[in-house]
Amino acid sequence: METDYAIIGGGVVGLSVAWGLLRRGLTVTVLDGDDGAFRASRGNFGLVWVQSKGMNQPRYAQWSQQSAALWGDFAAELSAATGQRVPLEQRGGYDLHFSEETLQATVEKYLALKEKLGGDYPFEVLGHNALRKEEPHIGPKVVGAILHHQDGHANPLKLLKALAGDVRRMGGRVLTGKTVTEVTKPDSFVLSCADGTSVGAGKVILAAGLGAAVLGPKLGFKAPVRPQRGQVLITEKLPKLINRPSLIARQVDEGGIQIGATNEEVGHDDRVTQPGLSGLAAEAIAAFPALAKAQLVRSWGALRVLSPDGLPIYQESTSLPGAFLVTCHSGITLAACHAHLLPDWLEGAASKPDLEVFSESRFAVS
Repeated sequence: METDYAIIGGGVVGLSVAWGLLRRGLTVTVLDGDDGAFRASRGNFGLVWVQSKGMNQPRYAQWSQQSAALWGDFAAELSAATGQRVPLEQRGGYDLHFSEETLQATVEKYLALKEKLGGDYPFEVLGHNALRKEEPHIGPKVVGAILHHQDGHANPLKLLKALAGDVRRMGGRVLTGKTVTEVTKPDSFVLSCADGTSVGAGKVILAAGLGAAVLGPKLGFKAPVRPQRGQVLITEKLPKLINRPSLIARQVDEGGIQIGATNEEVGHDDRVTQPGLSGLAAEAIAAFPALAKAQLVRSWGALRVLSPDGLPIYQESTSLPGAFLVTCHSGITLAACHAHLLPDWLEGAASKPDLEVFSESRFAVS
């Protein structure tokens, strides 16, 4: 039986798109790799984050803002449908600074972006004393912070579980342990897997993260994605220590404090390293000295997905129309847009979002 859409990749990106398509009454089959695959969903920091995005491309800032605004309804609908709470907190987030120079330089960039966005970029600058009123455990080395009011954080594991559960509840097929090796289009699409599985589909979405680099060119995409390693630490469950998340540390809904993440160009090496973990710990302790006494319970490394300019790629294949590449660095932040707005783009609806700036044409050789 042919499905309307076959989605290659069962991480947060692929499942968010699948969920949105199923809500529109379309049939969907998700083909997910095995547990040995490099999964960006393991490496995320759980942030629903607007600030610092789109400095050189305001449309990316807008797209992130749209998703952040949709996230509350998205989480509530998922929670109601599955009975699994998708924890979300959106009370703003910090960019913490250890020097006045970096703080001022970042503020100037934010002001320039705010002007390009017509004033819609709600942030305020907190000096050390003002920040300490908000975060009593902040350390003396933190000179101040930018508090951006559209930021927040979620529980990414609970999001992934809820998405997978609701995709199945709505009739979506999720096939695990499937490595797609070939996609042909004699009439409609036929996806062939390494284990002999074959799936027919009207349209195909390549949302396989780093796997797109291998499969993308076969579908007519450049797919210029590369890995970036992120190492992360998490502490034991602690009493309330951090009120709002930052790029250095956040206190998750279960009480542990997640510390991270590194940004390392090391190819496909997803191991943790002592220098990487030590650097993360030192920065977190500088920001929140009380963490020096916390027990670390887990550390991990994962490979995130980056395009050459760090922006998402949304592209329909010119050689195989009906095949789409969907890849991004911020799968958690953009999950609500991928669920609520991207299906209109995939279906060519009149209300489709304008995603032209995210096409692969921006990578054309001049």
